Amino acid sequence: MNISAADVKALRDRTGAGMMECKRALIEAGGDLDRAAEEMRKAGLAKADKKAGRVAAEGTITIERSDDGRTAVMVEANSETDFVARQDEFQQFAAGVAHAALAAGAAQLEDVLGLGLEGGASVEDTRRELIARIGENITLRRVARLSAPTVVGTYVHGGRIGVIVGLEGGDEALARDLAMHVAASSPQYVAPADVPAEQVDKEREILSAQAAQEGKPAEIVARMVEGRIRKYLAEICLVGQPFVKDPDRTVEKLLAAAGAKVTGFVRFEVGEGIEKKQENFADEVMAQVKAAEGRR
Repeated sequence: MNISAADVKALRDRTGAGMMECKRALIEAGGDLDRAAEEMRKAGLAKADKKAGRVAAEGTITIERSDDGRTAVMVEANSETDFVARQDEFQQFAAGVAHAALAAGAAQLEDVLGLGLEGGASVEDTRRELIARIGENITLRRVARLSAPTVVGTYVHGGRIGVIVGLEGGDEALARDLAMHVAASSPQYVAPADVPAEQVDKEREILSAQAAQEGKPAEIVARMVEGRIRKYLAEICLVGQPFVKDPDRTVEKLLAAAGAKVTGFVRFEVGEGIEKKQENFADEVMAQVKAAEGRR
């Protein structure tokens, strides 16, 4: 069957698949463009299911903030390689998910997957179609939503670290500065009162055992342990950390001067907690080249 170059181009524009794959699909569909596109979509989604088990530890963090500045949604979308993570198609998908989640009031990953994106397709269908076209496993790993009485500050560093900070009092500039601080210093909690008692008890147990080995009297050991506990809490809590833009004062003093209070924060870092596959660099480059060639 004679398949025209125009038909191949039309199918390629619709599906994003390679030219030879489009020509083969048109031949199998008897030249029917719609049927060829549908069959390619079915085949692509089947391939997507097979790729679902592959590690996707690269990716991007995207944040969308409401017009009133009081609510923001953050999304972590993952791919297998940084090469794909930097592509416009992947970035637009992640941004579209964040936009849809904010508009729908969604706060959980399971609530996001069924949302519609621009163009009408659902988040999940779009994700699977991207896998079919790009040739890598793509996942949506996390979604977080944070609201605050006054303002939320947001900050994304290099697409790999994202932060939302909520404030009561203060202003947008302070909120953004604090978001940058959280990105850099990675606190675990807002204040000591937020740290679980069992975590403090475990740290006290470890510090007590260390101090006891120094051979000092029990009352001195007790004071040493309490001093070290205060230092530990200052290190892991936002309010006790030296402010990154002015290390001579703590975040607690910064907030007091502004008459503000942090109501909460969320920090995402791409791939944190995922065990990454170790690959030979040359093999990784060749895999990226082959994936790019497959999309031509």
